[in-house]
Amino acid sequence: MIRLFMVLILLAVPLWAVEPGEMLDDPVLEERARVLSQGLRCPVCRNESIDESNATLAQELRLVLRERLVAGDTDQEAVDYMVARYGEFVLLRPDASGANLILWLAAPALLLVALGIGWATIRRRAPVDDRLSDEEKAELDKILRS
Repeated sequence: MIRLFMVLILLAVPLWAVEPGEMLDDPVLEERARVLSQGLRCPVCRNESIDESNATLAQELRLVLRERLVAGDTDQEAVDYMVARYGEFVLLRPDASGANLILWLAAPALLLVALGIGWATIRRRAPVDDRLSDEEKAELDKILRS
């Protein structure tokens, strides 16, 4: 029972990041803010969203995002504001266009190049002659008889 309780506590840890004072009174706006903040990266924590992070900067970003939504921004306008202010790094999933397209395609391209080099190396390798010469066979027979 205690283990189950501990697991439930650990699963609820991300819920503790957004403090009650940050939450909006309008549940629709709060839900929009939560969805958007899950797609924005915390600059301090690297691979955590601002929704999960307890960092002070993440808290400030959550507040700015909520202010933008209360001011009447659409979801895209609010995200664009954050990107304009902090750069594309703030997006957990950056757009696959422009310079980012090179980054998105680099890993698969390098994998294909490596597979091609490996295949060419294996094809060029000289066949190995595993047969024993007459001298080696005689030596082996002598060793096995002893």
